[in-house]
Amino acid sequence: MIKKDLTKFAKYFTDYTELRVQENRNIHLAMVNGDMMGNSRSVNRGVSARVYKKGSWGFASNANISDDSIIKVIKTASENATYLNSKENLQKGELQKTDAKISKDFSTTKPRKTQKEMIEFLNIVDSHITEKYPELSSRTIVLSNLDMEKQMITSDGASTYSMTPRTILYTLMNIVKDGQPFELYEVYGGLGQFEDVFDDPRNLYPKLNKLYKHLNDKANGVYAKSGLKDCILDADLAGILAHEAIGHTTEGDIVKGGSVAGDFLGEKVADELVTLVDFAHTALGEQCPIPVYADDEGTKAEDAIIIENGVLKKFMHNKVTALHFGHDVTGNARAYGFHDEPLVRMRNTAILPGKSKLQDMIASIEDGYYLIKSSNGQADSTSEFMFGIVMGYEIKNGKLGKAIKDTTISGVAFDMLKTITMISDEMSWSCGGMCGKKQMIPVGMGGPAIKCKVNIGGK
Repeated sequence: MIKKDLTKFAKYFTDYTELRVQENRNIHLAMVNGDMMGNSRSVNRGVSARVYKKGSWGFASNANISDDSIIKVIKTASENATYLNSKENLQKGELQKTDAKISKDFSTTKPRKTQKEMIEFLNIVDSHITEKYPELSSRTIVLSNLDMEKQMITSDGASTYSMTPRTILYTLMNIVKDGQPFELYEVYGGLGQFEDVFDDPRNLYPKLNKLYKHLNDKANGVYAKSGLKDCILDADLAGILAHEAIGHTTEGDIVKGGSVAGDFLGEKVADELVTLVDFAHTALGEQCPIPVYADDEGTKAEDAIIIENGVLKKFMHNKVTALHFGHDVTGNARAYGFHDEPLVRMRNTAILPGKSKLQDMIASIEDGYYLIKSSNGQADSTSEFMFGIVMGYEIKNGKLGKAIKDTTISGVAFDMLKTITMISDEMSWSCGGMCGKKQMIPVGMGGPAIKCKVNIGGK
């Protein structure tokens, strides 16, 4: 625990100041074909201060969180802001005042497991895979836990604390068919420490069986036929589309840098079925994968409804971009490490569910594809995207056909959103989302299945 009495340092604040102490604790275990290939535990802890002076920011950090170190960090950040202001002379206005007072601790209340016990858990899972699926050519299991603990105060009176853990298990299966290798992965877990997320390895067995079935289907599958096709993007794909291709273009700093979304505010950018939200901490009555109750500028985090009934309604902001655009802050300022300045980041981004049933959506397509899982995704500030597809099925005459081998989809997201004609009534979150915008940081992404037209690659 890093909790300290930070209020005693407020007397050293001279201008608008954020003071944050943070500790990130990581556990990483990797097992390949039953052999431990990675076994590490690390702690990254420190203090940072950020000071605003008429448009210029001073920042300083130190891995030492003693009282003397904290005082030095505050004074250094203040001196940096004063120096930069003397050089830049930006003459910007005051930042919006926010004073969130929130404490959220998602630590487990169960007895903690040792790293040895976690390895034993992996051994049980690996033994199950070996016994049930002897045809596999290789298997990889990775356990990753991140505890992100933050405490901060600001000169505006904000005082926040959070301990947000995430534990995920990544399983990769490989098989060889007709001399050609095929692989498929799945990620399990989510919000919580190991004890809360993985209490019994047997709970994973049905999911592993589903993964193996999909891998076999894929190995016996066909190549997709390239072209603009009617497709159903399942939750995983809808989530990465919402995050990569739409979400990033509506982050205030990206908009300021020339994102295409800057020209669309208030305009129709999608079919009216589409409402896209960056949830702060709770979605549809349930806890989000990455709950953010207050951001790293001391702003109470609230949902940002980016697209509502097809119309672009809002951008996501930190205090600087909110000042630039004259908008309200949205609680989207997030930093990964103590030494990182907060950037405009998404929290939990998803399209809201519709009213259609997935089976009806499949039945409505004569010749198309049901795309289930992506490998990765890239998009730029024009919303042009390309995502790898590692699991999907043909749709022929309203029914699922053969599985397809690896392929890609591409397009311009703001064009593609206008082709959506059906949205399923159920949604799910992916549990292992990471965003790499300058700093890696956990994010939530998910959604319902959406029916749209999209370019799919072939062999």
